[in-house]
Amino acid sequence: MQNPKSLCTIFSRHLSSAAKLKIPTKYRPRAIKEAQQAVTEYLHYTKSIPFTYAEHISKHSLNTLSKLIADLGVSFSAPSFSSTFQRFLRYHPINEFEFFFESIGIDHAEVSCFLPANKFFLSEDSCLLNAACALSSFGFPWDKLGKLYKEEVSIFSQSSQDLTSKLSRLKNYYGFSSNVILVGICLAFPHVLAGNGDEWGTEIATLFDDLKTVFVDFGLMSSVEGNVEVWYDICRKIRVFYDFRFEKGKLGELMGRNKSIFLDYPEEVLVQKVEYFCRFGVGKEDVGLLLLKSPEILSFDLETQVISVKGFLNHLGLSAKELRSVSEKYPYVLGRNKMANLPHVVRAADLQDWFFNKITNGYYKLLGNYALSNPDEDLDREFGDSLEKLLSSSRTPHHTMNKLTFLHGIGYGENTLTLKVLANAHGTGSELQERFDCLLRNGVAFSKLCLMIRLTPKILNQNPETIEQKLDFLCQDLGSSLDYLYAFPTFLCFDLEYRIKPRYKFHMWLVENGLCTKNYSIASMVATSEKRFISRIYGIHPAAPKQWFECFFCKRPSKSC
Repeated sequence: MQNPKSLCTIFSRHLSSAAKLKIPTKYRPRAIKEAQQAVTEYLHYTKSIPFTYAEHISKHSLNTLSKLIADLGVSFSAPSFSSTFQRFLRYHPINEFEFFFESIGIDHAEVSCFLPANKFFLSEDSCLLNAACALSSFGFPWDKLGKLYKEEVSIFSQSSQDLTSKLSRLKNYYGFSSNVILVGICLAFPHVLAGNGDEWGTEIATLFDDLKTVFVDFGLMSSVEGNVEVWYDICRKIRVFYDFRFEKGKLGELMGRNKSIFLDYPEEVLVQKVEYFCRFGVGKEDVGLLLLKSPEILSFDLETQVISVKGFLNHLGLSAKELRSVSEKYPYVLGRNKMANLPHVVRAADLQDWFFNKITNGYYKLLGNYALSNPDEDLDREFGDSLEKLLSSSRTPHHTMNKLTFLHGIGYGENTLTLKVLANAHGTGSELQERFDCLLRNGVAFSKLCLMIRLTPKILNQNPETIEQKLDFLCQDLGSSLDYLYAFPTFLCFDLEYRIKPRYKFHMWLVENGLCTKNYSIASMVATSEKRFISRIYGIHPAAPKQWFECFFCKRPSKSC
């Protein structure tokens, strides 16, 4: 922990940069300290706030304090600064709520959103301050009360007696040995303190049943000798699983039997693994059960390792016949890739259900013990040579590598098919990802989309708004489905206003006027060249081309794709 002097130095630097004070560097720590002391005394002696809480407010509101110092409007003088600042407080009312909200941990940039209208003094909302004092007295860190306020503001409308009584009942009823455990629970699950005792529902009761099972029955409480921060961290990790929408009251025993998850792994690791397995396209509840039943997975390196796609699928038990089928149907996933991209490699090959069933049925250890059989396994030298030539001839090799990273990220391996797509897909890596995600969001299946890109890379060469407009026209106006794109992905490359709509409207005009009885496919209407299109409609009726050019034809300013 930093000593007060070093903390004061850091704070003064922050103050100086934020408020641009003209205070000489050597006097800044002293100025901060004196200003904090003055605010503490102002809140305590003038506003009758208990000294401990007044000090909490002044010590944890440096942004607001820096603004106040900047408003002094006088030149800095070290000998007189303290008295000058005290005099300023005496004759210039300050917004005490601004100090308060920053002090309880609400980011200063957000404080203005919480300031009450037409109120400056905490005495105008005594319930707010009394609730904060009661919580702090029980053991809640003052600078973390903002977590409760932002998530459950109703907590601070309760009387201090009600809050203290509620906390005591929870602690004693569930057998928690220390206040810090309950504080950690409430910070992670603020809703347990909301409302009156009579309003506690089954959900809160079953949550505490689960927590009691983990902490008391399975001995987690005796395994941890920590402060509020430690228990808050443990409870945040527990909350990750409830955020999967698991039913409260059903997880206690499973979490208790695998309590190492909450002791041995940081929350970041848990979240990373959740995000990793969710990329397989499975539900968060399934991912949560996998991690609870197989906590060893949390220690696996699923990011940096290089894999051979064929070798890895074989390692997981895919038969030789099934491997041949994958090679024939999805050749663009083959070659090498990173373990970090495995979820999308599997989805690109439409194997996600097989894969997830495999690892949930006891084969998860295969994820942790995989390694390339030899340094040259599945190494595509033609890919390497071609990529080297491409990069050496490119004026923007970094841009090219970003696009390649995107392709690897959606499941394309190190093979020449990937390079062909790379050459025809235009845009930055992030733009390509945005367009890809747009198609997924609108219902195009992952594996089908990867196949469409392999056949027609240019479908990614347009912004998401244009893509959505074309999809909407396909499904709403043309009455087709997304399945049609799998057979005719080039549809997305044609201009909507200058090609698709005019030809479709002209076709409908021909049908409505009894000039055409043949039901042309969308591809026939759209993909036919202009010369052949004119020839066809002339065959339908000699006057049709004139009608087309006069009433329907729209000249394109340029090619769309």
